[in-house]
Amino acid sequence: MPPLTDLHPTPDDILGDTLEGLSSTPKRLSSKYFYDARGSQLFEQITRQPEYYLTRVELALLEASMPAIAAAVNDCPHVVEYGSGSGRKTRLLLAGLADPVAYTPIEISRSALLASVERLAEAFPGIEMLPVCADFTQPVPLPRPEREAGHTLVFFPGSTLGNFTADAAESLLCSMRKTMGARGQALVGIDLVKDAATIEAAYNDAAGVTAAFTLNLLTRLNRDVGTDFQPDGFRHQARYVSERERIETFLVSTRDQEVQVDGRRFHFQDGEAMQVEYSHKYTDASFQALIARAGLKVVERWNAPGDAFGLRLLQPA
Repeated sequence: MPPLTDLHPTPDDILGDTLEGLSSTPKRLSSKYFYDARGSQLFEQITRQPEYYLTRVELALLEASMPAIAAAVNDCPHVVEYGSGSGRKTRLLLAGLADPVAYTPIEISRSALLASVERLAEAFPGIEMLPVCADFTQPVPLPRPEREAGHTLVFFPGSTLGNFTADAAESLLCSMRKTMGARGQALVGIDLVKDAATIEAAYNDAAGVTAAFTLNLLTRLNRDVGTDFQPDGFRHQARYVSERERIETFLVSTRDQEVQVDGRRFHFQDGEAMQVEYSHKYTDASFQALIARAGLKVVERWNAPGDAFGLRLLQPA
């Protein structure tokens, strides 16, 4: 097993974020804590639901565009992936690039990270695996590969960028620019604006897997920081708000209730909505404006048929 750099959030980190969120108006919880072992398993199930087009379309786009992507990416990269998940997209990327030197996945779920790296290490024995268990929304010092890389390629697929507010996304992209360095590049996935019904269905699958994934956040907080959420007292709600071009996901209280967190009590009214995730969709104009504020520019672009999804190769402006 490759050596693991473990910078995983501590219970105190999670508790602090939870108290801050529940003290806000409206109440909120951080989506980055969805991904415990159970949450990671549920998310993989989400990606295989018929309504969830994002993973299916992005995988097809990555496979079809890989020769062009490889030609646009400089040789001998150190590939750094934000939020590596199961590694299905990573496998396509590493197989298609010219002589990748090392691979550093930065993933908050230790179990998902180790399982993914074990599979990739077996598939790519010539690529040094340097996993980091950490929250990639904060600056992370990168392990140094034994063989010198030509440059850093940040891989950020899956439209995860859309989970951040505009200010938080800009901050993350600024951190990404520093990570990649002056000669570096980033390959970023973005879900593109399309009809509202298609988008909304992806976050409300008929099998209820997304609802289970969202509610698992409460179970995780109960276990890790001692809250006493009653998951059956909340329901999943995800709606597309066209004027903000984003899915807004909430856990809605189904009764008047109180939740205890570290000796403090928080009251929920019947019908009160607690925000847990955003998923922004982009046009070329809105994405260009966002990355420009972070000192980045698009150098290549690839879109799925019907402009359902996009991959953008970025570099410092």
